Amino acid sequence: MRSMFNPMESSPRDLSAPDEGANRGGDTRERCGTPATATGRPRLQWVEPSVWTERMLTALEKGVKGGKWFSLIDKVWSPANLLASFAKVKTNRGAAGIDRVTVDAFETRLEKNLARLERALREQTYRPQPVRRTYIPKPGSKEKRPLGIPTVRDRVAQGAVRHVLEPIFERDFAEHSYGFRPGRGCKDALRRVDALLRRGYTWVVDADIKSYFDTIPHDRLMARVGEKVSDGRVLELIGAYLKQGILDGLKYWTPEEGTPQGAVLSPLLANLYLDPFDHHMAGLGFEMIRYADDFVILCRNEADARRALDLAGRWMDENGLRLHPEKTRIVDALVFKGGFDFLGYHFECGMRRDRLTGQRGPGWMRWPRKKSLKKFKDAIRAKTHRANGHSLDTIIVRVNYTTRGWYGFFKHSARNVFERLDSWIRERLRRILWRRRGHRRMGHDWMHRCWSNDFFAGLGLFSMADRHLADLAAWDLAGRPRSG
Repeated sequence: MRSMFNPMESSPRDLSAPDEGANRGGDTRERCGTPATATGRPRLQWVEPSVWTERMLTALEKGVKGGKWFSLIDKVWSPANLLASFAKVKTNRGAAGIDRVTVDAFETRLEKNLARLERALREQTYRPQPVRRTYIPKPGSKEKRPLGIPTVRDRVAQGAVRHVLEPIFERDFAEHSYGFRPGRGCKDALRRVDALLRRGYTWVVDADIKSYFDTIPHDRLMARVGEKVSDGRVLELIGAYLKQGILDGLKYWTPEEGTPQGAVLSPLLANLYLDPFDHHMAGLGFEMIRYADDFVILCRNEADARRALDLAGRWMDENGLRLHPEKTRIVDALVFKGGFDFLGYHFECGMRRDRLTGQRGPGWMRWPRKKSLKKFKDAIRAKTHRANGHSLDTIIVRVNYTTRGWYGFFKHSARNVFERLDSWIRERLRRILWRRRGHRRMGHDWMHRCWSNDFFAGLGLFSMADRHLADLAAWDLAGRPRSG
């Protein structure tokens, strides 16, 4: 049975192997689509070439003496590596740190700034500046998520460290870890969930690690870095990042645990700390899918699910972490109007109509979870307020920007999701036009006659439902089964 998360713009290889995420094996280089060199030896396609030369890649493939890497600091401060790191910082943009130096301002004196950073790293005078803490809203919640914003200089230095360290750890990361890894993403994790559900793994441990990024024990994390890296200066640099001061308004403190969300190195360090957990659960025979600190364990029966939850909880306790008592639960995904959320989607088993035969029967359904829908609607509401002063053409351009991106991720949802949202968006646009005509009370039927669906289509309003139909038609023309 075809996986519902096969992207409709995928390559022919993806189309012919929609569940590739379910049965991947072999070396990380193969997983990441690594090409071969002229000698036929596979290469890591995503590594920074100024750091990972042919000689370094050979050492990575064959293994270094004692399994530990020495003399890496010179790779960190190399001018080519620092320049490559800045290029990524520039692409990601982001706000200024506590020094108020923006990416554009840093770039105006790029050569001098990078030379100064190289010299500080080489002469061991470099010290990370405090992180500026800000808070961003959590989708569908009144809570806010803390976000640490390092200075541009520190982001460049951290990126250079990541260029050096990531291939060393990435090659041994577990198969079922998908977050913040080269050549992997949300869709890969969702394909894996879909494949396991269809194979009968319908008892789900829906888990959440409480404040994971803020509670990682520094000493244990550094010990795991030290298992493969013996360059003392690199270890000191990482330790300095973990001890970076935090400036929250007028408050300043030095963290005793955790790694700030927003720091360039944090995703790699977070994956590194949970990697033993990944291998532990896989070694016990459990089917787990993890994306950063969000994970699910899919089992065939309730007994296995309870055992998996107990073992996961024990591991967390032994490693200084804790599962969230309110957000962690066991779910029977076959229960009607039950299901579970993962990576923005809601999975549920229910009655659905087969598009080819027209018959109704049980099947897996999916749609955006409530928080995802709320976040989307909030974004549209902000752009379609009845009193806004923009022209209708400008409003439609802004709305299209949001709907196209949202559809790109949630296009594997049931069609009626898009039909309802399209109708809701058009209704909000009609109310803008109605208000501009000086009317106060809503004349629903009259508004629809005056501004039909075709009227908005003529102005270029993106229709998610129409795009979904077009994607299904393209899928059929390619000789593939229709998307659900």
